[in-house]
Amino acid sequence: MFDHTERTGVATITIDDSTGSKQGIPLSQEMQDALKTAGLPVIAPSRKDTPGDNSNAGNFEKPGTLVANIVQQKYFADVATKVVLPMFKARNKPFVLVFWSRDPDGTQHNQGDSHLKVTPGINGPTSLASIKNADDNLADLRKALDELGLAATTDIVVAADHGFSTISKESKTSPAAQASYADVPPGLLPPGFLAIDIAKALDLPLYDPDDKNKIVETGKHPSRGNGLIGNNPENPAFVVAANGGSNLVYVPDRDSARTGKVIDALLAQDYISGLFVDSDVGAFAGTLPLSAINMQGKARTPRPAIVVNFRSYATDCGQPVMCAVSVADTTLQQGQGMHGSFSRADTLNFMAAIGPSFKTGFVDQAPVSNADIGKTIAHALELSIPFKGALQGRVAEEALPGGLNPTAESWVERGKASENGLATILVGQSIGKTRYFDAAGFPGRTVGLDERKAASR
Repeated sequence: MFDHTERTGVATITIDDSTGSKQGIPLSQEMQDALKTAGLPVIAPSRKDTPGDNSNAGNFEKPGTLVANIVQQKYFADVATKVVLPMFKARNKPFVLVFWSRDPDGTQHNQGDSHLKVTPGINGPTSLASIKNADDNLADLRKALDELGLAATTDIVVAADHGFSTISKESKTSPAAQASYADVPPGLLPPGFLAIDIAKALDLPLYDPDDKNKIVETGKHPSRGNGLIGNNPENPAFVVAANGGSNLVYVPDRDSARTGKVIDALLAQDYISGLFVDSDVGAFAGTLPLSAINMQGKARTPRPAIVVNFRSYATDCGQPVMCAVSVADTTLQQGQGMHGSFSRADTLNFMAAIGPSFKTGFVDQAPVSNADIGKTIAHALELSIPFKGALQGRVAEEALPGGLNPTAESWVERGKASENGLATILVGQSIGKTRYFDAAGFPGRTVGLDERKAASR
C-alpha cells in the first residue's frame, strides 16, 4: 500500500503536506490536469491555513490551538472524492486508497483547552471538534463512493494507530522538576527530564544532540528531550531518546554494570511504571526483557538497552481509558495530548470495517491489532505478500463471512521484584502464536493494569 520507493508519482499517487513543494513526491501530468479541472490547487495547504492556526502548539505562557485541522483535511478529502476516486472509477480496476487523517491526533496533541491542567485534557471542545472533522471527511468519502456507484463493491476499513492520554508533567521525586527553568512552570517536569535525572544520578555531563551537542547547564533542559550523557558527546556513555509516553535509553558499549546503575536510578522515580531491558545486556530485578514485548529481534537499527514506560492514572470520568493522564517526555505542555505509554488508554484503539468482504452487524470481541489490518486487507484482495520476520499479525477471519470466532487466551508476565518492591508486569492476550499487549508497568501506576486481575491470570 505504501511504496515509498516509488517517487515518480505515476505508479503511486501521493498527496500530503509536501505536495507541490520541492520536498514533495511529484504529481503526474494526469493528476495535475485533473486537479486543475476540479478547481483544486496543486499545492497542499498547511495546518496554519485554518483560521486560528491548527499547528499552534502554544507554550508555557499561552495555550495551543483552539481549532481543528479543517482546511488541510478538507483539501485532502476533496482530492480523494473529486479527483482520485473518479479516476479509479474510470480505470475500472481494483484499487487501494489510504486516507490518513491527522485529526484527531494532531489537534489533541496541540489543543489549548486545558492549558497546564489535566482536565478536561484531551476531552475538551477542540478535541471533540477534531473527531467531528475526521467524521466529516469519512462522510465525504462514503458519499463519493455512493455517487460513483462503487459503494457496493468497496471495503472501507477504519483503524486508529493508538489511543490517547492527557499529558502530566508532575513528579515529587525528580531532581529535574525541582530546578527552575525560564520556559517551564515551577515544579513541573521539563522536556528531557529523564536525561537530566540520569545524568544527575550518575554525576555525568549532559549534552543536547538537537543543539549542536551543547552542554546542558543547570537551569537548562534538552531542547527536544533527547540527551547524550557522558564525558564526550561524540562517544557518550548513554543516549536518551524522548518519545512522549515512553523513552528509549541506549548504552553504546552494552556495559551491564552501567546499565544497572541507570536502572537503579530509574526505579527511584515516581514517574516510572515498568522497564524492559535487553537480555543481552543483563537481567535486572524490577524489569522484564525486551523480548517480552517483541523488541529484541534482528532489526538493522540500534537496539535500546532500556525501554522506559511512564506512569499513568485516570481522572474521575467513569471510564479510565477515556480520561487517562500520562507522564510524558515532550516539549508539549501539561494538559495537552500524548501517547506511547503502556497504559491501556494508549494501547486500546478503534477499528471498524464495512463492505462486501466483511460480516454485517458483527462486534469482534477478539483482540485485533494494527498489524492484523494490513494482513486482513491483503487477504480480502487475494494478494500474496512476502513477509520478513515473524511479526506478521494475523488475518481477522472472524470478521469475514463464514469466519469462526477464535479463542483468545489471557496471560501475564512478571519480573522479579527489586529491592524497593517494584516489579514490571505485562498483561495481554494470544490467539494462536499472535500475541497482543494490553498494558504493562507497576500496579497502581498504569491505567488498565489491575493488580488483582493480573494475579488471577
